[in-house]
Amino acid sequence: MSVVSRSRLAVSVLVSAVAIAGCSSSSSTPTPTSSATVATSTTMNATTTAALQTVLDDARARSGAPGALARIISPHGTWTGVSGTTAAGGTTKPQPTDHTRVGSLTKTMTATVLLQLVQEGKVALDDPLGKYLPSAPNATATLRQVADMTSGIPSYTASNAFTDKYFAHPEQAWQPQQLVDVAKSMPPVFAPGKGWQYSNTNYVLLGMVIEKVLDQPIDKVLSERLFGPLGMADTSFPGESTQIASPYLSGLTNQGQPAGRNADSTHWNPSMAFTAGAVISTLDDLQKWAAALFTGTGVLDAKTQQLRRDSILHSPPPNSPTAGYGIGIGDRGGWWGHDGDIPGYNSVLFHNYPTDTTVIVLTNTDNSTTIDGKPTPAAQAIFASLSAALPK
Repeated sequence: MSVVSRSRLAVSVLVSAVAIAGCSSSSSTPTPTSSATVATSTTMNATTTAALQTVLDDARARSGAPGALARIISPHGTWTGVSGTTAAGGTTKPQPTDHTRVGSLTKTMTATVLLQLVQEGKVALDDPLGKYLPSAPNATATLRQVADMTSGIPSYTASNAFTDKYFAHPEQAWQPQQLVDVAKSMPPVFAPGKGWQYSNTNYVLLGMVIEKVLDQPIDKVLSERLFGPLGMADTSFPGESTQIASPYLSGLTNQGQPAGRNADSTHWNPSMAFTAGAVISTLDDLQKWAAALFTGTGVLDAKTQQLRRDSILHSPPPNSPTAGYGIGIGDRGGWWGHDGDIPGYNSVLFHNYPTDTTVIVLTNTDNSTTIDGKPTPAAQAIFASLSAALPK
């Protein structure tokens, strides 16, 4: 989740924001297949792995990221690539066990717990937000509208008052209600259901709903319902802690900095993202998460997983016939998933059902590079190069 600031006036393009379109995509819903379900044990042939490594090295260098990790899981086998270093100016190569902040990939997890509560009959997607949080902005919006970004609730990260305070003291802890209060000080973007706009506030509110319904803190909820059952032992919800377990990637960001300057954001407080973007994970654990996210295995029954697949919106704009967003997941030209952006870190987690291919990319910067005249975050730039080089 990018923070909009006076020194960085545009939110980076998210697959969830469906701003990158124009790729061909089928409107049908293909049946999920094996690579998202079971980790492929075979490796790709030497020629393919060498070619992919060259693509990763070149794309990482062009993106300006100090380091990058990538993994491709497909019927051709599994490939893992590392490039650069774990920190700007460092010498240590990244490893699949390195911890990193995954930003808005957290939304896929928050949405999954919401769908579990729907499956269990604890909430309904047509329930108004105000049933659980009476003082919420646009409280007549349904939980579905909050989850698919049609609630009209503004993103607190678009507030200059918030960003000024955040960048002045990035180690400061934030309570979820403080983030919501920022959004409440802003005018609604539109009436519920009357438009579409990506808003981090939506997923902070969903986290608060989950905590209220289950009467549990969100770190325990995620651990008991997702991370534990899926064997994601190196994934955590850090709360107000600025620490990140070793080994880890050190984050580099230009957000909130003077022009041409970067800052080490490794230990900035992730509580400013709460259930919209605070999770810490690793490449290895994200492969396990991909298997669950794209098939429902271990987290949702088949009916509820199909509900998630059917939730993709193709209108109103910027959703389109080839790019849309649903309940914590997007479909961009046939690539399903989400990306993540938090100061210092960028990530992508995508799956293509027809080719049964999953691609994961992690970088230790959220700075953008220019591709075809458009600012593109590092992990997305690398993903674009890798996806174009996939074996046929």
